[in-house]
Amino acid sequence: MSTATAHDARRSLLADIPLTEHRRDLAGVSTAVLEGGSGPSVVLLHGVGQSCTVWIRVIPELVGDYSLVVPDLPGHGASEIEDGRPPTADLAVEWLAALVRDTCPAPPILVGHNIGGAVAARFAAAHSGLIAGLVLADAFGLGPFRPEPRFALTVAAFQMRATERSRDRMLGRCMVDFGSVQRDMGEHWDRIADYVLDRAHAPGAKARGRRMFKELALSPIPAADLGRIDVPTTLIWGRQDPETRLRFAEQAAAQYGWPLHILEGCGADANIEDPDAFVAALRTALPAT
Repeated sequence: MSTATAHDARRSLLADIPLTEHRRDLAGVSTAVLEGGSGPSVVLLHGVGQSCTVWIRVIPELVGDYSLVVPDLPGHGASEIEDGRPPTADLAVEWLAALVRDTCPAPPILVGHNIGGAVAARFAAAHSGLIAGLVLADAFGLGPFRPEPRFALTVAAFQMRATERSRDRMLGRCMVDFGSVQRDMGEHWDRIADYVLDRAHAPGAKARGRRMFKELALSPIPAADLGRIDVPTTLIWGRQDPETRLRFAEQAAAQYGWPLHILEGCGADANIEDPDAFVAALRTALPAT
């Protein structure tokens, strides 16, 4: 896929998202951020190998009631880390602090999916005073990385050789009914998938991905750090998530008293697979408007 075609795919997706894209320099990361809406601030953080565009089915349901801030994570999508710095956990937390400071007039609710959840949880442990609440959706960091073996094989195959076939096999393992998602989303899904493949071929993408994964996914966040989170925290999990296993969410819910919403018929990407159920669970953690 050519760079021009990939950019066209991104532009087409953004044209259907009711937010405005901005470019912000945050902690040395030239960051693409979607912003808009009105009401209490909500920050949406996407998963590994993704971009802000994966929230395309959630944003329209929230933008009428909340001020949304939806960035590309460092080294993902159109956000570029300057000076060749590695995408460490410390950089991610520093970057998120700058994002909150620059975009949110009052402490926001942080919503983190997958690796974005690991960033959000680490930030909340260090800076609970800067946020009003935390939502972790199929998030890394609550337990060790123990994916289902078949899912792990598809991820390894995509990392070794990123093709349309290996991409679809991997993404198909993320969801319970991949075919329905493709049919329901139509061209939106095709553009998201095209952009995922393009970003996988970007210079340095593999090295950045490995470093972020090592820093934020492979090892659990220490229990002492999670115990320092001093804001209302909610968990949203797909029952059939093959990547971040439900049992770790159940253990965290029991240990820290965090409400857990289990979404039936969903895998690792409920925000895409069942946005209605995801938003319904999410609204229980958001301020009433």
